[in-house]
Amino acid sequence: MASGETVLVTGAGGFIGSHLVEALVRAGRRVRAFVRYNGRGDAGQLRFLPAGTRREVEVVFGDLRDANAVQDAARGVEVLYHLGALIGIPYSYVHPRETVDTNVTGTLNVLCAARERGVRRVVHTSTSEVYGTARTVPITEAHPLQGQSPYSASKIGADMLAESFHRAFGLPVVTIRPFNTYGPRQSMRAVIPTIAVQALRGDVVRLGSLTPTRDLNFVTDTVDGFVRAGSAPGVEGRLMNLARDEETTIGALAEKIVAIVGRPVRIETDASRLRPEASEVLRLRGDSSLARELLGWSPAVSLDEGLRRTVAWVRENLDAYGADGYQV
Repeated sequence: MASGETVLVTGAGGFIGSHLVEALVRAGRRVRAFVRYNGRGDAGQLRFLPAGTRREVEVVFGDLRDANAVQDAARGVEVLYHLGALIGIPYSYVHPRETVDTNVTGTLNVLCAARERGVRRVVHTSTSEVYGTARTVPITEAHPLQGQSPYSASKIGADMLAESFHRAFGLPVVTIRPFNTYGPRQSMRAVIPTIAVQALRGDVVRLGSLTPTRDLNFVTDTVDGFVRAGSAPGVEGRLMNLARDEETTIGALAEKIVAIVGRPVRIETDASRLRPEASEVLRLRGDSSLARELLGWSPAVSLDEGLRRTVAWVRENLDAYGADGYQV
């Protein structure tokens, strides 16, 4: 990827998206950030970028479901990073239609815009949730796909659309399938900030099931995989996992975070936080051999170090989380 080229990041106001925007600006790219419109003019997690970095970003407000808005945003773009999605699994139980409209139709709009605008490379974002509970471990890209929530089903559909546009139209798509990413700026939709905020504010951490396992990558490692996928030669049409290739139970994760917080905190199971039984993903442990081979990628931040950095950020920004824990 050449310095100075124009790139578009959808979902730029999100957790991973904001870190990707920051990395791309630092690498000398002209970054256009597509952010879902709201009446507050809120650019999401981009507000945490250093002021100098933020001034370098062209923010475009719109909605992925609006084909014209996506077409306009893709004008003059050489590399398009598609991260925009509704990612809340509990939200998808309540609003499956909105989830599908955003994640499937929104992806269709992105692919059509990239094709019509002659974009040189599309990096499409998948998720380890499409695998569901592991049938075999480690999970390779050949593992069966299982729609265990409306969210995961919508991402399976989006992934198949991306594949079809490569096969049918020769669109230069690369699909990146991150496992569980964590780090600064993440909302309490995710388990690690949920644990950290509760442990910093009170004497009890309430969680759903403590036994499922997750394969966790620090956000800078995930972003490094995206950046590499935007420029690596000969990877068009490929799909690659980004995983640490290790698994940790939610219970063990909570114990690590409580130890970092450094105060006595009880860990309890809260039935209201449990997923529907057949929807819970019980085990995730990835195999990132393909990304290591084709992208030269490997995670650089250990789990313990990543958790220390994350807890430190949450501690310093605790007022960014409202009374209900969600960021304000």
